[in-house]
Amino acid sequence: MNQSPIKLIAGLGNPGEKYAKTRHNAGFLFLDALCQQLGVSLKADKHCFGRTAKVTIADNEIRLLAPDTFMNLSGKALVAATQYYKIEMSEALVAHDELDLDAGIARLKLSGGHGGNNGLRDIIQKTATRDFARLRIGIGHPGVGRDVSGYVLKPANKDDQTKIDTAVAESLRVIDLIAQGDFPRAMNELHTNLAK
Repeated sequence: MNQSPIKLIAGLGNPGEKYAKTRHNAGFLFLDALCQQLGVSLKADKHCFGRTAKVTIADNEIRLLAPDTFMNLSGKALVAATQYYKIEMSEALVAHDELDLDAGIARLKLSGGHGGNNGLRDIIQKTATRDFARLRIGIGHPGVGRDVSGYVLKPANKDDQTKIDTAVAESLRVIDLIAQGDFPRAMNELHTNLAK
């Protein structure tokens, strides 16, 4: 199934220097790498409770969004951005950290639940839809549920960070396909490349 072309790419994370290098900020990490690749920088956007940039990827005009709200209030920024820029949630891609995937793995998904991610939980609640694309960036799991909050709010070790950076780089390699809404091909390439 081909989606409509993507018009909004949001990366999830917590704002501020304290959280900059933490596992929970994998979505911001992806967005930063994308900005670097495109030679743009995010600017404060009062309409969206976050920082945005307007870019063109594969001939599609796309708005990038990094919410300035904390992770568990990500829905506030997504609602504001989609309303202000007249974008449907079905035209959005949300990049986020994923405990259920090992570091070094990234997966695309077209809809679904929140899987315990508070950013996704808030987005689903505030937008009243699960039907938006996700880029799930694996950060690994500490093994015990009660350790999760401490784990996601700490920086990854050097080995895991290298793997996360690789997953981000591989995700960027299929960004043109994602922008065009060609998710079957994007998934095939991303999932195959990271399985090697």
